Formats: sequence, structure tokens, C-alpha cells
Amino acid sequence: MGEEMSRKPYVREVRKFRWFFRHPRYLRYMAREVTCIFIGAYTLLLVAGLNSLSQGPAAYQGFRDWLSSPASIVFHVLALGFALYHSVTWFNLTPKALPVQIGEDFLPDAVISGAHYASWGLLSLAVLALAGAF
Repeated sequence: MGEEMSRKPYVREVRKFRWFFRHPRYLRYMAREVTCIFIGAYTLLLVAGLNSLSQGPAAYQGFRDWLSSPASIVFHVLALGFALYHSVTWFNLTPKALPVQIGEDFLPDAVISGAHYASWGLLSLAVLALAGAF
């Protein structure tokens, strides 16, 4: 018989870091996942505001003064941008995550996404009206 050959199995290299830079779809996915950091930080900021409110007028005024600082304004702009990105990507993804079937047919993606955008717009207008913006 012939000489026995040992085979070296193929092992695919898996990058542990920066794998999401290989394809734009992966990068968009990771960007959407990073948005949760800013959303969580903004939530903690709101809790800190409630805490300062519960400690009296002086503490709350200190919190309000901090809110007008340049660092706070930059944070709010970043948080708003990430919140908008997160919302838009979720509304565009919703038809894939929650397909609506009516009989044998499915609602078109644009109808499902459009309903989400319309609800978002109406709720935003209602909040602005309740806040006395107009």
C-alpha cells in the first residue's frame, strides 16, 4: 500500500475585531447597535435630572446650568443624531421583522414603514403641542 497521507484541515481565519468593516451591511448593523450606548446614556441623564429635581430647587438649578454647557449641548446633538438613525433604521427594518399578512397577501413594505413614520410624526406633533411649542 501507499504511504498514508495526513491531511491538514482547512481552518478559516475569523477576525475577532473589525470584522464589520468588511461589508457595508455589517457596518450599518454595528452603527445601529452602537446607538444604544447614547440612548442609554441619555436615559441616565434623565434619571439624574429627576434625582436633582427631588433634591430641591438649588440642585435642579445646578442640573439646568449643566444642561446649558457646551459639553451637554454636544452630547444632546450626538444623542439626537443617534436616536434618529436608530429610529429610521428600525422603521425601515420593521416590514422584515413584522410582516403583516392579510389573507394570502402581505402588506407592501412601504405601507408598514409609512405607518410607522406617520405615527412618529403625529406623536411628535402631539408632544410639541402639549409642551406649548405652538
